[in-house]
Amino acid sequence: MCEMVCASSREDRKDTPLGFIRETIKLVRERDPAVKTSFEAILCYPGMHALWIHRISHFLYRRRLFTLARIVSHINRFLTGVEIHPGAKIGKRVFIDHGMGIVIGETAEVGDGCTLYKGIVLGGTSLVKKKRHPTVGKGVIIGSNAVVLGPVKIGDGAMLGSGSVTITDVPPCATVVGVPGKVLASKDIRAILSFEHGNLPDPLDEILKTVLRIDSELEKRIERLEKEHGITSPKVMLNPPEEIL
Repeated sequence: MCEMVCASSREDRKDTPLGFIRETIKLVRERDPAVKTSFEAILCYPGMHALWIHRISHFLYRRRLFTLARIVSHINRFLTGVEIHPGAKIGKRVFIDHGMGIVIGETAEVGDGCTLYKGIVLGGTSLVKKKRHPTVGKGVIIGSNAVVLGPVKIGDGAMLGSGSVTITDVPPCATVVGVPGKVLASKDIRAILSFEHGNLPDPLDEILKTVLRIDSELEKRIERLEKEHGITSPKVMLNPPEEIL
């Protein structure tokens, strides 16, 4: 019982402005090996600053001070390069790396423990005043310049590759690449922080490799049959004359 009370007390302290600031500083030091000191993190991490200022604008938005909230959000965009609508709901322990060019819409929701890289867009596809932006689950990693459009749901632990465009729901612990985004495989949520942007598979590349492999096998079969039956076929010209083109 005492442990539950202590845990609840710790959570309450994290919900205070000072607790939130401490938590984000600690998160930056955990997630970015480039940071050397907490003082450096406080001064030089715009993604963290963007979350701090968004907390203020969201507070104003929930109290229906919409214009003032938008002004604070606009100042946030000017100072950090991160545009988060005051209405967007951002969870705990969210890490924004670099941040420049990030756009998060009004009805977007970002779950706890997510990692967002520069240039991502959580955008809407409708002019109707309803839920029109993505809902991102817990522990999701969204790679640089990835776009998620519409009221789609991204499952917990999913990984969206750099430059991908997601327009449909994504199951938990899945990896998405391409335009439009294609689900490639399931991943263990415990491996979420080992996300390698440069090692993502390319679905089109895999298809081309399969086609070339089948083509090579067919050529070998045809050559074997021609030898068995004494058939001579013309060779394919790699550089045909201009009159043929």
